[in-house]
Amino acid sequence: MKKNIPLLVAASFLLFAGLSTILINVYMSSYAKKYIYTNLDDVPEKYTVIVPGAKVYSNTVSFVVRDRIDAAARCIKNKKAQRVLISGDHGHKNYDEVNQMRKYMQKVYNTDGDLIFMDHAGFSTYETMYRARDIFCADNAVIVTQKFHTVRCVYIARKLGLDAVAYEAPELNRFSFKVHSSWNVREYFARVKSFFLVMFNAPPTYLGSKIPITGTASDSWD
Repeated sequence: MKKNIPLLVAASFLLFAGLSTILINVYMSSYAKKYIYTNLDDVPEKYTVIVPGAKVYSNTVSFVVRDRIDAAARCIKNKKAQRVLISGDHGHKNYDEVNQMRKYMQKVYNTDGDLIFMDHAGFSTYETMYRARDIFCADNAVIVTQKFHTVRCVYIARKLGLDAVAYEAPELNRFSFKVHSSWNVREYFARVKSFFLVMFNAPPTYLGSKIPITGTASDSWD
């Protein structure tokens, strides 16, 4: 019997951990759902539209980014927001999400550069929302992203004190079932991680001087 005790302890721990991840996902989804919109007409007006970063290439952006930029441009055009905050990974000289995203938005949608702020240290969804609050002094926002990502974005932003909603970016070209499944599996665990980051108010990789979203966009350009 004593030999089975470690196995019982391990099994109990795994059961508890598994149930905890399920409860966290259910809780976050329940919390966020009333702040998520699929129809642009229903989106409440905010000052800033936040565009979380994703994969870019040397001379273009990924389809994921393209859909987010398209949604952000729709928000600006329809006066759902007045400023754009593009947040992504520019941690290395040879990889720059934010400038590539900005260039795409200006080229395709002719968005005024004076409206586009760039967060070069948005290395994760959590850091994007944290820095939106503490560096860019945003207090309300529309977050544009894919359906799988909206719950986590809204949960983090609102728990950090932002009056935030999410607009589910329409897919200009449908992603495959396989891609959606992969996103959903990864997101399941990403929500658990974010839950604890918020709980412990973990600081982002970088902070720095404030660049108010109500100020001059070029102060954030690099």
